[in-house]
Amino acid sequence: MARTGNKLSAAKLSKKLAPGYYSDGLGLILQVTPGGCSWIFRYRRNEKRREMGLGSFHSVPLATARFLAQQARELLALGKDPIDEREVRRAAERAETAKLVTFRAAAEKYIDAHAAGWKNEKHQQQWRNTLKTYAYPKIGDLAVQAVDVGLVLKVLEPIWTKKPETASRLRGRIESILDWATVRKYRQGENPARWRGHLSHILPARSKVRQVKHHAALPYAEIGDFVTVVRQQEGTSARALEFLILTAMRTSEVLLADWREINLATKVWTVPAERMKAKREHKVPLTAAALAILNGLAGENPPKEGYVFSGAKEGAPLSQMALLMLLRRMEREDLTVHGFRSTFRDWAAECTGFPNEVVEMALAHVVEDKTEAAYRRGDLFVKRRKLMEAWAGYCGRPSGKSNVVPMGRLHQATAPVA
Repeated sequence: MARTGNKLSAAKLSKKLAPGYYSDGLGLILQVTPGGCSWIFRYRRNEKRREMGLGSFHSVPLATARFLAQQARELLALGKDPIDEREVRRAAERAETAKLVTFRAAAEKYIDAHAAGWKNEKHQQQWRNTLKTYAYPKIGDLAVQAVDVGLVLKVLEPIWTKKPETASRLRGRIESILDWATVRKYRQGENPARWRGHLSHILPARSKVRQVKHHAALPYAEIGDFVTVVRQQEGTSARALEFLILTAMRTSEVLLADWREINLATKVWTVPAERMKAKREHKVPLTAAALAILNGLAGENPPKEGYVFSGAKEGAPLSQMALLMLLRRMEREDLTVHGFRSTFRDWAAECTGFPNEVVEMALAHVVEDKTEAAYRRGDLFVKRRKLMEAWAGYCGRPSGKSNVVPMGRLHQATAPVA
């Protein structure tokens, strides 16, 4: 007996149906579940049964479902698989849609999707600024699918040797955006901005274009004289700089220090993970000299919360430029604030017997060697306290040669201390 269709009626479908399958004939079936109703087209292809979804019962009327089922049967008659054909059609539609997505649009969507995971707003602004300055004028309005090696080079080559650091970061950002666009089906093919095995054969390595410029650091033999001069300076910036030197911490970690992180009783400053470069909580032993700074700022009633080094604006910390401006007022433009970490590192290596791992832990460095990291499970806090006490003692001893910090004796650290 030949199969027949049109077994269902509008009247029957208007009633509440129990969960199950309701056939309209010729492969068209209404599937009813506790979660809802949907149309499926059931057929056999190469001795295998397949089911093709045709849409929700509430969005696809009975007549439309019959029409879609008829189209599927016609494809089967031509020896084609309806599901495969639909995928081909959808891929073509995605390709057409991709032509409408520009590189600028893809970049903005990428930034919006990842901004929450970045450390601060400054990082997000750097992304936007480099793309706006160098990439958008040349490829911003082009379809992201159209970006190829030639276009990437058109963006990078003008600044590759003049601004190698900026160009390298820009290349990485373009690569990330194009990878994101590929995953989102806005483009196909290999990433034309990838470095290894690709652009590395076309552009010179950044290390060969320009030597790495290390942070200018004060020779450790001069730190006592320098700290003496810092202590003679008025204002919160001077206290923050001295505290930074004594703790060997980074600028942002010091400037954003909160009284909630300070335990004056136990002499410990606990920096939360979200403010550390390595994204791990870091406990800093506070020496008598560091505590003297804090007690001087706190007064008789230490605050329970708020920035330790408050700026001119109420409720705000010192600006990122505050310590650099202090160095300029002291006529020490030859130094950088970050360089004092190198000063500490050089002193520890040259003048003490403390193990390297203790010094690295004091600097809150990430251990690159996995084997070494596996053995370094503690935070070596007791040893680090002794190290920082020795450092504070060294910083508190001027050379006796002069009350003025010698000028012009710039020391370049042998390795950048991040």
